[in-house]
Amino acid sequence: MQVLILGSGVIGTSVAYYLARAGHEVTVLERQPAPALETSFGNAGEVSPGYSAPWAGPGVPVKAIKWMLMQHSPLVIKPMLDPAMWHWGLSMLRNCTQARYETNKGRMVRLAEYSRDCLKALRADTGIRYDERMQGTLQLFRTQQQLDGTAKDVEVLKASGVPYQVLDREGCVPYEPALATVKEKFVGGLRLPGDETGDCFKFTQALARLAEAHGVKFRFGVNIQAIEHNAGQGVTAVRTDAGHFTADRYVVALGSYSPALVRPLGIRLPVYPVKGFSITVPITDARGAPESTVMDETFKVAVTRLGDRIRVGGTAQLSGFDLKLDAGRRDTLEHVVTDLFPKGGNVRDASFWTGLRPMTPDGTPVIGATRIPNLMLSTGHGTLGWTMAAGTGRVMADLVAGRSPDIDMEGLTVARYGG
Repeated sequence: MQVLILGSGVIGTSVAYYLARAGHEVTVLERQPAPALETSFGNAGEVSPGYSAPWAGPGVPVKAIKWMLMQHSPLVIKPMLDPAMWHWGLSMLRNCTQARYETNKGRMVRLAEYSRDCLKALRADTGIRYDERMQGTLQLFRTQQQLDGTAKDVEVLKASGVPYQVLDREGCVPYEPALATVKEKFVGGLRLPGDETGDCFKFTQALARLAEAHGVKFRFGVNIQAIEHNAGQGVTAVRTDAGHFTADRYVVALGSYSPALVRPLGIRLPVYPVKGFSITVPITDARGAPESTVMDETFKVAVTRLGDRIRVGGTAQLSGFDLKLDAGRRDTLEHVVTDLFPKGGNVRDASFWTGLRPMTPDGTPVIGATRIPNLMLSTGHGTLGWTMAAGTGRVMADLVAGRSPDIDMEGLTVARYGG
């Protein structure tokens, strides 16, 4: 079967690889000159099924107000006359109940855990390398209230069979020895030993080469203009500045840019760009650097070891498709890494990056079929595209082949929005 994939971030490239491995003829269209040069380029580096949770949850509206008043705020909202932003925000608020949080988290963990298993199998099958580490994630709590508040998350982890450890201050140090010098900064943590880390950009580029070896054709520098369709045939072609492309199946994996492309087809896709930032710091003292990922719960910033670098990623900014680098967000990232790992690296030598996370209001991505028979979606993974990529690719390959995926698809398709 001929399959046309729109987008070559970590999601689109993963889908391409699994489809090609299953024997399909795959072409990928990408406006950039290479894979993974946008949202997948400089993310936090976490492969964290255990940390998969929606941003919408009980108490979040009150927390959001407090966050915006902090000096190093995890959340910045720049008001705009953008109906999509306000509609997305109101929909997110409707998901801030305990019942919806548990439902949404369960859906996310289901896909993320499966994806971790697929990634392990992919590593074993191909030997792919990407500065990977398998030493877990440590969610670090600076206050007792944060530590006590883990009870509800732990219930979901238990129900999903996800291993975890609730640790006091001293219990965190054996896993992250560099924290021994700053123990007064935190009270404890939640460790997720099944989580991994790695460079998403390196992974995606390596996977693209593996996909090409299976026959995938990447067409770079191609700007997608529209999806053409009619009621009788479904999608008939994708119009680009390099001409028309046709296939038997079409997969939209354009991250935050997906909704505008499918809106003329009558598909309502509530994915909105949430701007994230990262700095990449060269390690100057390996003993003072993190061993894996430390997630600072107060500032919502992840500090991750990637080979000889420290990746510091986080913050959330609602400002549409703006890609300007904001010095205030860099200050927050530098504050966290120098506060927890003061000897690990020199932030003056850090590179600064920003990207747009494609977020749904309930946190769960949108994958699978649409009401247009030959059109599929693979987007809305938010901060967890790297975590969910391998599993998403495998699920999409199964669906294209007409097989039932190994996981339940309940709540993962656009049908939950009536699309």
